[in-house]
Amino acid sequence: MADMGSLKYELTDETKTLYDGTVLHRIRALRDIQIYNVLAGDFGGWIENEDNLAQNGEAWVLGPAQVYGNARVYGNAGVFGDAQVYGSARVYGNARVYGDAQVYCDAKVHGRARVYDNAWVHGRARVYGNARVYDNAWVHGRARVYGNAWVYGNAGVFGDAQVYGRGMVAGAAQISGAAQVSSVNDYAVYKNTWSSGRFVTWTRFDNQWQAGCFRGTGDELVAKAYKDSPLSGKCYETIVRAQEAIEAAIAEAKGSGDGCGIGDGSGYGYGGGGGNGSGFGDGCGNGSGGRGV
Repeated sequence: MADMGSLKYELTDETKTLYDGTVLHRIRALRDIQIYNVLAGDFGGWIENEDNLAQNGEAWVLGPAQVYGNARVYGNAGVFGDAQVYGSARVYGNARVYGDAQVYCDAKVHGRARVYDNAWVHGRARVYGNARVYDNAWVHGRARVYGNAWVYGNAGVFGDAQVYGRGMVAGAAQISGAAQVSSVNDYAVYKNTWSSGRFVTWTRFDNQWQAGCFRGTGDELVAKAYKDSPLSGKCYETIVRAQEAIEAAIAEAKGSGDGCGIGDGSGYGYGGGGGNGSGFGDGCGNGSGGRGV
């Protein structure tokens, strides 16, 4: 343990007990922490023990924020608002986690990344560089979000997917598998307007479709949808063929030197058609049956 003269903070006797019995202690600064406008004697947030917050560096936990379990915050990182960092998560560098955000399991947030609002980062996911994850977005699995990428809205990035460069994933997009997004034009989102109301995401990198827990080629999606109902199959076939036509038009335009794009990359499209059959369900093994895709 560091000697008292080098300590940045101390655990106070003020405690709170979490639902699982974990006891957290409020911290108090023993020296000024300029980057967070903290003065010696100021109270901070809540941690379980000194392993959760480094005594060196300028890292700090503010307000009602909580860090516990085997999680660790260090470097110049900050956790504040009602944010929680737990499990074996790491927040370091100049990263910030705030609002109602949660970082847990083995996730890492570092560099100058920001995770805030109601965003969740978990599993073995990493968010770093100048990346931003916010609103109700979630990043998990072994996904990576880095560079100047933004993930927001109700979007999800999971599996082994990567969002980087100036990639922006928004709305109800779900980027999964081994997909890579580095531009707003790297994916398209369509909405099932005939039955389930769910959104379906296509990614250019691997030419795959994500619908609920289904992921596969366009033909595989269409085949599953036809098993659900003829109407659902026809509607999904219309969407898949439309995206194929868009890709063909882009390729043709590039070949002729005209150049083109896909608008703003949001890719929202609409089908029509139905099906409450039990064939496709939600694909998650929850036995919900008749929702269809």
